Amino acid sequence: MKTFAPKASLPVLGTLAGLILFHGPVSAKEHDDHNNRQGFQVGLWGDLPYAKIGYGGADGPKMQALIKDMNNADLEFSIFDGDTKDGSSLCTDAALSTDPTRLFNSFVAPVVYVPGDNEWTDCHRTNNGSYNALERLDYVRRTMHNSRFSFGQHKMKLERQGALGQAYSENTRWSKEGVYFVGLNVPGSDNNKVNAGQCLSSKSARTDADCIADNAEYAQRNAQNLAWLSESFEVAKAHGSPGLMIVIQADPGFDWPETETVNERLTNPNIDGYNDLLARLVTEAANFDGEIALVHGDTHYFKIDKPLLDPTHLVANITRVQTFGETNVHWVRATVHPKSRNVFKFEPMIVPGN
Repeated sequence: MKTFAPKASLPVLGTLAGLILFHGPVSAKEHDDHNNRQGFQVGLWGDLPYAKIGYGGADGPKMQALIKDMNNADLEFSIFDGDTKDGSSLCTDAALSTDPTRLFNSFVAPVVYVPGDNEWTDCHRTNNGSYNALERLDYVRRTMHNSRFSFGQHKMKLERQGALGQAYSENTRWSKEGVYFVGLNVPGSDNNKVNAGQCLSSKSARTDADCIADNAEYAQRNAQNLAWLSESFEVAKAHGSPGLMIVIQADPGFDWPETETVNERLTNPNIDGYNDLLARLVTEAANFDGEIALVHGDTHYFKIDKPLLDPTHLVANITRVQTFGETNVHWVRATVHPKSRNVFKFEPMIVPGN
């Protein structure tokens, strides 16, 4: 079996590469710069397949078209940013492990799996089967993060934060040509943080004791996520990396620049579970010379921007990419240029027929 081992050193992330036109003779330096921008290709996708859209799951025509399109794209690897099923279906063992394993292994290139809220955080819902969310998280860890290698027909070696199949084994790190990639278990539904008045519901099997346990889990995992994030920045800086891509599932919520007098982060109590992560990310970005990409799913619509934490604070070296999902059965191609001014170039890949 072909394997891809991570290299000892890597570069940084970037944003949209500009179009460069050459007029007249091309110098040796310009030629080298052009070659350096060729880079390698990474596929970004998630929030698929959703059974409720009636496309036959992973075997449906839209998913099969997506798999074929990505397999024909000469990808170095792809990263799945969470939600292997929809939020209104049962959290069975098959839905959380058997089915996604078969799906990921249908890809030729390595596939790295970052878990989402539909695989564990929301499993307490009655329409999800009234499971205990923390038991489902343990199951996902035991079955989906119990190897040092990725999924896919060709596999890639990964570094994991926790022992194989145990707590925090889902947090990963690897590198390619000096660029580092990090996967963090940061799911939707406010990162499994339960605020006052949010616990009990006729649509949920949770008890007060379950919510106390959920908040304890959130606090512990949040601390581990912050440690893994900071350690990854230190590793990247130690190797002179030009770029770092961080992949989570949740849309952490950002201030919208279109509403200059309102900071949406301060008015939405359902996203305070991401405050610590974003604050740490901003702190690390200020001390990192390279480019940073924050990739996530959760909202199901493609977006690329320079998100704002408040109306006056643009973090120049952070680019946010939100991937397709649900009825939008498409993917995003990231071209990584380790020696280019813009380390990352992102393109929406609309699958023909989908």
